[in-house]
Amino acid sequence: MSTPARASRSRTRRRRRKDNPDGTMTLVEHLMELRHRVIVSLIALALGTIVGFIWYQHGFSLSVRGYELTVKSLGDILRGPYCSLPPDKRASFTADGECRLLATSPFEMLILRIKVGAVAGCIFSCPVWLYQLWAFITPGLHKKERRFTLIFVSIAVLLFLLGAVLSYVILSVGLEFLLSMGDQYQSAALTGETYFYYVIILLLVFGVSFELPLIIGALNIMGILPYSAVKNKRRIIIVCLAVLAAVVTPGQEPTSMIALTACLSLLTEISFQFCRINDKRRGEERPEWMDLDDEESSPLNESPSPISQPQAVARPGSISSPKSTGKNYGSSSGTDFSDVL
Repeated sequence: MSTPARASRSRTRRRRRKDNPDGTMTLVEHLMELRHRVIVSLIALALGTIVGFIWYQHGFSLSVRGYELTVKSLGDILRGPYCSLPPDKRASFTADGECRLLATSPFEMLILRIKVGAVAGCIFSCPVWLYQLWAFITPGLHKKERRFTLIFVSIAVLLFLLGAVLSYVILSVGLEFLLSMGDQYQSAALTGETYFYYVIILLLVFGVSFELPLIIGALNIMGILPYSAVKNKRRIIIVCLAVLAAVVTPGQEPTSMIALTACLSLLTEISFQFCRINDKRRGEERPEWMDLDDEESSPLNESPSPISQPQAVARPGSISSPKSTGKNYGSSSGTDFSDVL
């Protein structure tokens, strides 16, 4: 496509958004907008994957105000929990006892490097594709709700990174527990594919699970999940979180399950307190009649006002009853009908 055509399409897109400040679009315009968001997200993912593929085997150094900062390669960082185990719990494949993982096929190392680079690229590019996702949704929201875009993306990235860091910290403890079962008879000789699969799945599980409080807060802001709907269900929610942690953690070892359950329970409680404060700020209180059974009648808070007796109103042109004017209308003589007619 030529440069003038691209410029014309860009001007058309800007003109359409300017003419439609409320975000109304046709189906074709929605599809074009979706295609634009997907292309930008894929480009960011591809660039992040390239960075992760190079970083997998090569570290780098940074100089910040005279201080030299050395960053290890991504492969050394990921295999750190395995290499931190005691030497008697892992097999050695080198003469000098260096910590190495095992490869059992010719293309395993290449495929593994591509997979790790893709996961790293997904993490690196998450601010971009999260923003693109939110920007695709926001045309249907109010102007006041669009201001939460930067806050939403920042909190989502921060929570994901916190979950990934926590999983990396407890990874060595979980590995030591798993590899110590029957270590009197065998030594662990993990392949790179098996080990990195366990590490990557654990990082993703913790990172995605830490987005739960953000989802709860977003539902409360949209008015879908009020605090009154969850305030008395904490025990059930904690049990559900424990079941979720037991299902999603790889290896089903107790250290990861307990850590994930405790963190999710804490983050969920923080999100519930946010819901309580937000509902109190908006003054949204649950009516008493919503807590009643289906067959129970709601109480009447106010007594009915007494109905006053209706008064007769004279119609125009009709003869009204004579008022008490002190005159005698009953006598036949000298009767004056001027007051009546």
